[in-house]
Amino acid sequence: MKLATLKHGGRDGTLVVVSRDLSRCQTVGGIAKTMQQALDNWDEVVAELELVYDMLNGSHARHAIPFDPAHCHSPLPRAYQWADGSAYINHVELVRKARNSEVPASFYTDPLMYQGGSDSFIGPRDAVVADEAWGIDFEAEVTVVTGDVPMGATPEAAAAAIRLVMLVNDVSLRNLIPAELAKGFGFFQSKPASAFSPVAVTPDELGVAWKDAKVHLPLVVDLNGKRFGHPNAGVDMTFNFGQLVAHAAKTRELEAGTIVGSGTVSNKQGNLWGSSVDNGGVGYCCLAEVRTYETIEQGEARTPFMREGDTVRIEMFDAQGQSVFGAIENRVALPKR
Repeated sequence: MKLATLKHGGRDGTLVVVSRDLSRCQTVGGIAKTMQQALDNWDEVVAELELVYDMLNGSHARHAIPFDPAHCHSPLPRAYQWADGSAYINHVELVRKARNSEVPASFYTDPLMYQGGSDSFIGPRDAVVADEAWGIDFEAEVTVVTGDVPMGATPEAAAAAIRLVMLVNDVSLRNLIPAELAKGFGFFQSKPASAFSPVAVTPDELGVAWKDAKVHLPLVVDLNGKRFGHPNAGVDMTFNFGQLVAHAAKTRELEAGTIVGSGTVSNKQGNLWGSSVDNGGVGYCCLAEVRTYETIEQGEARTPFMREGDTVRIEMFDAQGQSVFGAIENRVALPKR
């Protein structure tokens, strides 16, 4: 099943069920007005939502309207919790190597995770508003949305509590990060509002691509219309989503609507030359990674961060070439002075 949130209908938008081919949608106010309401009452409403989904796919929905991602908010315009992990240790290894520091042994057994701002997200086609001096970067990731998860849940129980899967552009302001981390209190100003994919899908919708609580499909990133990366999200993922959700729930309950991210998708590759898409590699899901390769091999980063007007597009396709979640497409705009 595929779900989305249209921007009209108040702060939390209007929940719609979306057809598998992303061409049509239907409001379902009689079942659940918002995505959060559906998640809060998942067991009571999921069968009704699936019936609407089946009718949409069979072209039997009487009240269907064209689906336009430009009219979408992030599936959850705001969430009770947004916790982002760093499950692709290759990404961490590269960053640490560029700093001439070792990866602590615990990173391979205990996930990294930070709590992001969740009171507001931007839409999948909204602008990223930031100052160029802040070092604007995108981070293409996979995320899950949970139902209620009890404190101390096992990875297996945590995986069973996953209700939806999404993509995210977890925007980072790289030049603000060092000073923030030096304070010893983590990210805040350096992590502005994220943008999620137009559509959230239930894990069963992914078919064989959903295995071992991972999404085994390439995550495609285009920067200014040119292919930048397509690493496989199921490859080199040290911690699966069951483990990530269980990590988040170790000392607290997670409420329905909690979003947990994978961290920047990253596959192990060769050197800078061989890792780029142009040279046969799978490329990257953030600018920081190619800049890290440059620092390691050339002594300095040469690829610039995003500038005004730059556009990143993030999308995932199934084995038949059909867009699964729709595309995130964010353009950089400067703050109004």
